[in-house]
Amino acid sequence: MSNATPKVSVVMPVYNAEPYLEQALDSVLAQTLTDLEIVCVNDGSKDTSLETMQRYASNDARIKVIDKPNGGYGNAMNVGISNATGEYVGILEPDDYLKPEMFQKLYNRAIQDDLDFVRSDYYRLTTDEKGVDHLEKEPICNKSSYYNKVLNPQTNVDLFNIRMENWTGIYKRSWLAEHDIKFNESPGAGFQDNGFWFQSYCWATKIAVLDKAFYCYRQDNAASSINQSNKVFVMLDEYQWIENWLRSNPKLCQKFIGIFEYKKTHNCEFAFSRLADEFQLPFLERYSAEYKQAFDNNEIDEKLFWPDELKRLKSIVADPKAYVSEIRDSREYKSELDLARKKGKIAVFSYYLKEEGLASALKRGFSSLC
Repeated sequence: MSNATPKVSVVMPVYNAEPYLEQALDSVLAQTLTDLEIVCVNDGSKDTSLETMQRYASNDARIKVIDKPNGGYGNAMNVGISNATGEYVGILEPDDYLKPEMFQKLYNRAIQDDLDFVRSDYYRLTTDEKGVDHLEKEPICNKSSYYNKVLNPQTNVDLFNIRMENWTGIYKRSWLAEHDIKFNESPGAGFQDNGFWFQSYCWATKIAVLDKAFYCYRQDNAASSINQSNKVFVMLDEYQWIENWLRSNPKLCQKFIGIFEYKKTHNCEFAFSRLADEFQLPFLERYSAEYKQAFDNNEIDEKLFWPDELKRLKSIVADPKAYVSEIRDSREYKSELDLARKKGKIAVFSYYLKEEGLASALKRGFSSLC
């Protein structure tokens, strides 16, 4: 590589990625934008990941390998970004891979309007039993009108509702440094992409989203943190870290505390949905206490919520134990009804007769017999 500044630095945080790492590296080396720097951060891998990265680096001078003790995803990302030298910084997680034109398309769009960051749609990636990859395009914008134009989160907090997948984009490195935008470093935790995402939107004034998909995001890696149900409080801890950061910036806090509390509900409800039963009530008790304080501080902007979202939040704040019971009753009801449907129409009629009485059974079950 020449001494000129690379157009894009691609940061790869790697921990025990042996099954997928070569595919990820091949995809970034095959980019049509060749003026790249690939910063591979080995986060204390115990498999052959380090050897694989070193082998690739020996064959391509664009690859920089940093070997360090395990410190978690956030630490690995911060180390990678601090060692990047490109105009823009991208992210490739080592169990995913890229379409060849990704960084060329994103970089061209970024320099066209001197964007703080530009992002795009992505593909959900699954692999069948024959080893064949299947890709399904996933849009990240909730409104089609947001695509392919310059947007400003400072004047439109609805832009925070664009999906947060950080790896779909590239970020101006000088802008990241100017605002000290970093990942939370909490060893062993997850969801550390949330803090980086929220800071990015709080500081950005010029962003864009492309309606093309380039990043292939693997859904069937059982080791992925998104597939682990035993991390009880990590999402709440991540949002506590974000809140502490936001309150340390009073002007940003005044502007964005409402959208912070709103987006926190979405991501904490996602985390709650993945918890084993024994962890659900402790999670909601803490969640309830935090939102009771937010209501008391008048920091909930109810205009941002859909009616059912606000109703659900108020129910949790009022009585988290009752909410958990309601969720489990609903789940049990659905499970028993699904089982009855598998057994046939008589079983469905009997189910409604037992649960809701003769009138409901006649209306909802017996009619299906005719």
